[in-house]
Amino acid sequence: MTTAQWTADSLLTRYDEVRSHTERLAAPLSPEDQTVQSMPDVSPTKWHRAHVTWFFETFLLAENEAGFAPYQDRYWFLFNSYYEAVGPRYARAERGVISRPGAHDVGLYRANVDERVKILLDTLDQGTIDKLAATIELGFHHEQQHQELLLMDIKHVLSLNPLQPVYDGRPSTPTEPDDLGWVEVAGGLVEIGHRDAGFSFDNELPLHQAWLEPYRLADRLVTNGEWLAFMADGGYRRADLWLSDGWARVNGEQWDAPFYWQQVDGVWFEHTLHGTFPVDPGLPVSHVSHYEADAYATWAGKRLPTEAEWEHAVRTDTRDEPTPTGNLADTETFHPRAAGASTGRLRQVFGDCWEWTSSAYLPYPGFHPPAGAIGEYNGKFMSNQMVLRGGCALTPAGHARAGYRNFFPPGARWALSGLRLADGGEPR
Repeated sequence: MTTAQWTADSLLTRYDEVRSHTERLAAPLSPEDQTVQSMPDVSPTKWHRAHVTWFFETFLLAENEAGFAPYQDRYWFLFNSYYEAVGPRYARAERGVISRPGAHDVGLYRANVDERVKILLDTLDQGTIDKLAATIELGFHHEQQHQELLLMDIKHVLSLNPLQPVYDGRPSTPTEPDDLGWVEVAGGLVEIGHRDAGFSFDNELPLHQAWLEPYRLADRLVTNGEWLAFMADGGYRRADLWLSDGWARVNGEQWDAPFYWQQVDGVWFEHTLHGTFPVDPGLPVSHVSHYEADAYATWAGKRLPTEAEWEHAVRTDTRDEPTPTGNLADTETFHPRAAGASTGRLRQVFGDCWEWTSSAYLPYPGFHPPAGAIGEYNGKFMSNQMVLRGGCALTPAGHARAGYRNFFPPGARWALSGLRLADGGEPR
């Protein structure tokens, strides 16, 4: 959804910005780096670059370019992700065996589609631009989602390399955890959902009312130091802290620490995109699943917030900004940072880590997916997923907002996810 007024020139400018940023993110990687698929949830870098190109070719050029013909017939099969209405696709778990097209050839594919999109936009009148703007803008945000996934995925790829290669980013100075504070929220009958003039995905609609009892949110994310205390108290060995499915995962996969942690000679180290370092107690804990987040909250005598509580608290805290700021990907830390001094308000709202909520990913009251293949974008995944809010240090600037609903399966750990505690509270 968008209510922005686009012209051909403004669309072309934004198109160049988004598309060139994907190439900048891929630039530090070799062709070999871009081909590896390290687990089924990870896609090769070159696949991300090709898939977002396929999106513009499929949903913009195919229906609007005179005499359209695909750049390469088989690419429609290789780079379709999950759109049943478009046709068959290559198995997700086997994307790493696609050695051809190589990274260079994917670049040629991108350049071809980019040139054709620019020619198309130059030929359209304003009335047609108005009709196509929503699809084109969806393509921008779709590519931004894959920019974030590209970084999450290459982090996992490089983590398995015994040479411990570095991608990029700037390590932070080691810090000590600061005190945890609380922000009380009155609750009541509140509005939840997208309400601004800018873009939103369909799953952020419609705007609706929800009743919230009085509650409070922690003013910052849970830190590594606090997580170490959880571990020292047997957090991964106590069945009483875990949901049943989570406890089965702990035992079945031998979890004993967050995803990218490893212990060497009694010292815990954490893999990041800028290297492997001793765990910094002052930084937010990251790469934990919903199961782990819920177990920690139980251990702490608290709970995870619902997504409605999170969104209402953020809007009440006057963080309902048109362009939210924080430790997002434009800072190029590519890793969570410490919260900083307490302000009496919520800290680390946007950026650092996606924050698990206790809410299952379900449609808002009155939700209807759009017609056609685009309707497969979000609605068909509203099962067996949990909602996360806020964005992370890999989320592109301008892509985070108060109503954004991210979602992952509860056992997912490779995403840059952390947690903020919630509790009952008294109204102000």
